[in-house]
Amino acid sequence: MAHQPLIWALADDRAGNVAQVLGVAEALNRPFITKEIRYTPLARLPNAVTGARLLGLTVESRMNFLPPWPDVVIAAGRRTAPVARWTKRIAAHTEHKQVLLTHLMNPGRSGADEFDLIAVPHHDGVLDGGDAPNIMRTAGAAHRLNSVRLASAADAWAARTAGMPRPFIALIVGGATHRKPFPAALAGDLGRRVHAMAAKVGGSVLIATSRRTGSKAEQALLASIPDPKRVFLWSQGGDNPYFGFLALADAVVVTGDSVSMCTEACATPGPVYIYASEGMVTPKHARLHRQLFDLGFARPFDGTYTEWRHPPLNPAGDIARAVDDLIRRRFP
Repeated sequence: MAHQPLIWALADDRAGNVAQVLGVAEALNRPFITKEIRYTPLARLPNAVTGARLLGLTVESRMNFLPPWPDVVIAAGRRTAPVARWTKRIAAHTEHKQVLLTHLMNPGRSGADEFDLIAVPHHDGVLDGGDAPNIMRTAGAAHRLNSVRLASAADAWAARTAGMPRPFIALIVGGATHRKPFPAALAGDLGRRVHAMAAKVGGSVLIATSRRTGSKAEQALLASIPDPKRVFLWSQGGDNPYFGFLALADAVVVTGDSVSMCTEACATPGPVYIYASEGMVTPKHARLHRQLFDLGFARPFDGTYTEWRHPPLNPAGDIARAVDDLIRRRFP
């Protein structure tokens, strides 16, 4: 290719958005520039009001958006959509450059036709007006886990699990959301069932909690899972072994309250079990679980350890291939 396109990856203040954007940008295997975005309260306005402007950005963030203008922009989340659209318009106006816009998740109806590709997970449901020609559907959310990153994480954490009996069962725990609680009783039930699962096969449990788990739920987990185990508690800080535990696991049990965690768990090729007790997950999460079950990436958690394999789930790679195809058409 004679022309190496200039790629901007928009990174705002939401870790989930950033992980998706960087996952796709990295999967492109092309040089890219990360553009940091921080918001003012005006970013809460609907996109129909904000328009294709930098209205909701801090002064410092606006200074990140200067020429030379990019050939490709990768964005995620509703609040980045006006920024991407503004970039496309200013580049066309000042340099007569046609910027290729890729958006992850639904950017909203306002200006959606300005995006060349919009990647929307199936579990997000039907869009207003149905799927337009620029819509691509994915199983789960884009993420940064791939075989190289998993191998590196396994190397980094192998020594810390040396001598523990296998199989390793990684227990990846989310927690309360703004709609659903995660009480200590539920955490204790999960812990007891995972311990029983590991005990039946003589294995060990690798526990990693998240910022949403809560200290009471963490303590309930600890009390319900005796040794052998390795534990990372978010509330206590330290090196987070999340990727390492996924990489080393012979099986993964993940709570169903997080789209990212469920999808990332399925990036591993071994058994994945989703724990989603009644009252814990939203209808959107339930739709994701059903798709992962139907496609063979995961199974409902029932306390049974079974050895089985599946292809690693990599939505970022699927999206990157679609973006790369658009790039090659635009810059032959």
